[in-house]
Amino acid sequence: MRETSMPVSRTNRLAIEGGRPVRQEPFPPRRLFGEEEKAAAMALFDEAIATGQAFGYNGPREQAYERDFAEYLGGGLAKAVNSGTSAVLAALAALELEPGSEVVVPPITDPGGVMPVAMMNCLPVPADTDGSSFNAGPEQIAAAITERTRALIVAHIMGEPADMQPVMDLARKHGLYVIEDCAQAHGASYRGRMVGTWGDLAAFSTMSGKHHATGAQGGVVFTRNEELFWKARRFMDRGKPFGTDETTNVRLGLNLNSNELSAAIGRAQLKKLPWIVQRRQELAEAICEGIADLPALAGPRLAPEATASYWFLRLSVDPSKLTVEKNRFAEAVRAEGVPVTVSYDHMPNEHIWFRQRRTYGTSGYPWPPGEAGEKAVQFDLPNCRAAIDRCFLIAVHENWSRREVDDTVAALRKVHAAFVKD
Repeated sequence: MRETSMPVSRTNRLAIEGGRPVRQEPFPPRRLFGEEEKAAAMALFDEAIATGQAFGYNGPREQAYERDFAEYLGGGLAKAVNSGTSAVLAALAALELEPGSEVVVPPITDPGGVMPVAMMNCLPVPADTDGSSFNAGPEQIAAAITERTRALIVAHIMGEPADMQPVMDLARKHGLYVIEDCAQAHGASYRGRMVGTWGDLAAFSTMSGKHHATGAQGGVVFTRNEELFWKARRFMDRGKPFGTDETTNVRLGLNLNSNELSAAIGRAQLKKLPWIVQRRQELAEAICEGIADLPALAGPRLAPEATASYWFLRLSVDPSKLTVEKNRFAEAVRAEGVPVTVSYDHMPNEHIWFRQRRTYGTSGYPWPPGEAGEKAVQFDLPNCRAAIDRCFLIAVHENWSRREVDDTVAALRKVHAAFVKD
């Protein structure tokens, strides 16, 4: 059936239908890196050239970056690694879970937030979203817990904090570890505390698309538990005996190290992070204010006492009040010149590797033999699918001006007027 829209005037004809777009020139680039990062990197090369010694890893800049990062979170222990996926992997390794243990994982996340569970010979079990965000909710996490559950991974998707207090209460009740995946949520807070400081450990991504970056790829493991810190530290550098009296490698591990160059960039970036977060909050809130009166469109509904840092601005439509589906609505906004991601359809349990257990050879391990093959049906995530079907994303960033906000609001209002039901 052909989708129809409300009649609009010739001057307000949608761009997707041949009209004049609200915005006819590109939105500004983010310009994440500047002279500060260039100077930090060049200083490192200047030292290497002057001394004849190549820079490496675990050096003074890396240690300084880790101290700065921990200080930003209010104190603790931080270790830089080479990616956000590596950060999740190292955090899991610190828990030393037995093979076959179940780990409750986010329903919507990057594959790198779930694959490490299978890599550590444990079973990823997705919990449904809370019904108002892309994050797993406490009730939904509780429903996913079994006698084999040993840990929870809780992600703060789009920079929107998960409802951590009831999650932590649940974890303590069942004796479970909690890892926070903060890849998308640098600078977000919940009940006055930074995300990443609630769980036993936290994993951050510092790749070039995140709030602050250490280069093309990077990550950080953070904790306030010294024992877990040293366990993670040993795993991420081939089992070296950090924090022990031993003189040789003490456990199985990988080389997940960061390096001095990444850390030099990261230190310059961290100085900008408070402003980046504040600016994104101001811009996102201005957009939400500009559409607050629209019956079929809404900004994110956050957990109680949560402050988002807006990796993207997540908007949701009410399909019952529109003449079109969400995808058509979002495509129409994008046609007006606004940077839109039509769908964030990242459900790990729907990926081929997960459904078909493409892990170690043809074994299907760590899943038991009886669970090999197509098993996506075992996970019923109705809230998750509904959230994906009604939400789209605006790629807001700190280099926007008021003009970008006004054009975004104008485009959203124009499309809403065309598609809202009488």
